[in-house]
Parts: sequence; C-alpha cells; structure tokens
Amino acid sequence: MDKKALNALRKAFGGNLQENVQMANFTTMNVGGPADALLIAHNATQLAGMVSRIWEMGLPLIVLGSGSNLLISDKGIRSVLVINHAHNIKIDVRSQPMTVWAESGALMINMGRQLALRALSGLEWAATIPGTVGGAVYGNAGAFGKETCRQLIKADVLHRTEGRADWTCEQLQFSYRASKLKRESQEAIILSALFAVENGDSQKIQTDIDNYRQKRLKTQPPGASMGSVFRNPSDDKAGQLIEAVGLKGKKIGGAVISPIHANFIINEGSASAQDVLDLLVLAHKSVEKKFKISLIPEIEVIGDWQSLPEFLQTNPVSKVVQA
Repeated sequence: MDKKALNALRKAFGGNLQENVQMANFTTMNVGGPADALLIAHNATQLAGMVSRIWEMGLPLIVLGSGSNLLISDKGIRSVLVINHAHNIKIDVRSQPMTVWAESGALMINMGRQLALRALSGLEWAATIPGTVGGAVYGNAGAFGKETCRQLIKADVLHRTEGRADWTCEQLQFSYRASKLKRESQEAIILSALFAVENGDSQKIQTDIDNYRQKRLKTQPPGASMGSVFRNPSDDKAGQLIEAVGLKGKKIGGAVISPIHANFIINEGSASAQDVLDLLVLAHKSVEKKFKISLIPEIEVIGDWQSLPEFLQTNPVSKVVQA
C-alpha cells in the first residue's frame, strides 16, 4: 500500500490503525505474511462505520472473521484488513418463533452453547463449528446433515452499492457451502444474523452436542488447519478421492495432507503458505487427472500471490471472508 493511502488511513483512524501486522496470528492455519493496514471492529456499528469509511476512501478492503477456511500469502496483504470481533448475542424466547440474534463476529460455538444452556434447539450442530456467525451465513456452513440456511430468518447486510438492508434466505440464494455473497464476491459485509430456535429437552440437546463433538474428534485431525479444503462432490467425498490418488500423508515443507482425513492440510509447525498451496494444487490436479473431477475449494485464498491457478482465483479488489 502506498504512503498516500497509509497517511489517509492514519488520519481517518488514528491509534486504532495497526500497521505491518503478521497474519499468521489471525488464522487457524497459522501462516500468512504482513497486512499493511489492520483495524479491529468490536461491534456491528463499529464494523459498519469502518467499512463504509474505507469504501468512501476508495481503498481495497478485506474483512475477516476467525480466520478459519482461509489461506493468506506469505507476502501478506496490501488491502486494508478489518478483523471482525463483533460478538454480541441476544436470545428472545417471547418472539414467535423464538429467536437468537448474533453479531457476525460471534463464534458459532458460543452461540450454540448459550442456546444449550437455555434448552433451545435447532442449532446444536453449531456448538461444534469453529467459525463465526458471519462466516456461517457467508458460506452456508453446516455439519451432520444440517446447514445454516435451515434456521436463518434474515441477515443484516451492508452492501457497497445497495446500502444496508435485511437479506432473506431467498435473497442470499444459498447453495451447498455457499451464498450469493460468496459465489459472486460481492462487495458487502454481514453485520448480524437472526435464527429461529425452539424449546427442546435439555438433556437431549447436550447429548446431541456431545455426540457431534465426539464424531468431530474421531474424524477430523488435530493441529493447525483451515478445516475442510474442498467441498464434497455430488455422491462422493473429497477426502476419499484425495486418498485414492495416494496423497494421504503427503508432505511438502512443513505442511502435510492429514493421514487421518485427506481433505485436511495440517501445519506441522513450520509450514509456509506456499507449502500449503502446493499441496492443495497437487491434490486438485491429481484428482482431476485420475477421476475427471474438478474439486471446488471450500477455503478462500487471499493476499499477494505471484500467481494462482484459475480454480483458486477470487476478486482481487474487495473480498469479504467472514469465516
């Protein structure tokens, strides 16, 4: 980012602006180079204000949530980066239907746990998801046969050209692990979301959460990762396809395709983003060559890369990654 842009940001945000911040500290993969300019939003109002101001300044923008499902370049990010720490959660048992409202930076795990404490059902699976509410809406997150779109009533969305409005499920156009915002790389951010819940049996809710957690522990490998790398193709499993081409346990540098589940890439402690990218590309090419299946990434690849294969390219101007 040039000096003129940085000076403008310093003037606009003062001491809230952080410079040259290592992104490895903000991603679950623990890789990524420096962000030229970084801001942290602590509530939805602050998030909307920061984003609107950056748009007005005409600067490139990236918004991040918890940093899961994400790979950032070793060279870092030249855009303005806003970290979404807006995490307020409100439960309304008097409304019809009963609802839970959460700011987009709230962790799905925390929302699921709060609902369980109130014996409210519908989002038990959310208590095992490591990402944020915004990321769940943005990518239609799901697990164990459940998806975000099933419980979502509406999302408060700030769009660069269309302004701020509530978006329904129909407007978000959900599909498997995606929404209109994700598919079309729209310049918009999710500020909060409202979900429907219902009364349930406290013991059954906790049992379901415990069972979901145990299933995750058995099938998903520990360690620093991005979560599932590729979406499952129709009538198949991405991990099984990658295993079938002999890449389970394959290492490049400090990164490895997990020997437990081949749709996970693990940082063994010294991996670079390039190591991870090379494994990801190798898996994609190998599956495509043997099975004629082009795996679709579930993760986002952002930052200053020298080059990216077409299947990983995204909008370089303004990207919302609220995972």
